[in-house]
Amino acid sequence: MDLSNTIWRKSSKSNGNQGACVEVADNLPGTILVRDTKDRDGGTLAFTPEAWQAFVDLAKQH
Repeated sequence: MDLSNTIWRKSSKSNGNQGACVEVADNLPGTILVRDTKDRDGGTLAFTPEAWQAFVDLAKQH
């Protein structure tokens, strides 16, 4: 997968906890990427748009 055009954004819920948040890239076709802001090289999770939406919907309930 070519990640050269990946655009990362921080969570809108990020509150300045010394980077204790996640970044999301949702500009790639068919894939949502998520990584830890504190450890950007530590690994990236990949989700289908449907799986990511299900996660977001569930997180909004809590």
